[in-house]
Amino acid sequence: MRYGFIFPGTDPELAVELAELAEQHGWHGFFVWEGIWAPDPWAILAAAAVRTSSIRLGTMLTPVPRRRPWELAGQTMTVDRLSKGRVVLSAGLGVPEEVEARFWIFEHDPGRRVRAEQLDETLELLPELWRGEPFAYEGRHYTVRRTDEMLPPPTVQQPGVPIWAVGLWPRMKSMRRVARLDGWLPNYAPPGEGVAGPDTQQRVFTPEIGREAYEWLLAERERLGLAERPFDWVQEGTTGGVDPAADAAVVQPWAEAGASWWLDTDWSVPAEQIEQYARARIAAGPPVG
Repeated sequence: MRYGFIFPGTDPELAVELAELAEQHGWHGFFVWEGIWAPDPWAILAAAAVRTSSIRLGTMLTPVPRRRPWELAGQTMTVDRLSKGRVVLSAGLGVPEEVEARFWIFEHDPGRRVRAEQLDETLELLPELWRGEPFAYEGRHYTVRRTDEMLPPPTVQQPGVPIWAVGLWPRMKSMRRVARLDGWLPNYAPPGEGVAGPDTQQRVFTPEIGREAYEWLLAERERLGLAERPFDWVQEGTTGGVDPAADAAVVQPWAEAGASWWLDTDWSVPAEQIEQYARARIAAGPPVG
């Protein structure tokens, strides 16, 4: 099990300082959230990349359909090279307008189907863009005309930056997308119900359900001929950082079920308390017991 901390705040300077602190206190990853009208997460991670040496860096998470694929490829490549290969891209569809209207103040939601098409095309494009070599592409939403001029350098990590993607269990189309990638960010829709919200997720999504989904993913990857490639189950949760034994007890069932990353944060902390909370939680170290 590896452990990451998600910074729930917005202060860029503080985020870079906390990435250094996380590395010093034994965390394996540091993540920042990505908004629409917000501090640029990739600029923050670029600064963190040159101030750290071993910790993994990424977003949690990037609403990929809201981004131009070639710009996202350039940003992730830049941070990957600055960090010498320590970047991970967490990818999702983004929040629907009817759920979070504040994320749609500049445009209207084209709908889940269109966003899913844009996500799938971007996932096809990114490995090509990360190679920094001429190629052509013709999709429903994006077109690439072949060029031999002004090609960018490739990513350090090849065949590209690892991609963790949201997979909605047991919705098979969503899960099949994840199976082709490098990691699973769980979401859960209880049978007969819609997608559970964050609070409900923590209550109804259990390690046993996660294990069932993870085993399905591993079987699907074997069918696709991808069984030999590394694959992560990335589980998010909250521990207090006060009682190491209690924190370890929260994480242990997920580790036993097969999760390979635990990402810790508390999204409910008031804005004025985030710095104090983040410093204390990071300094307490990962929930390893």
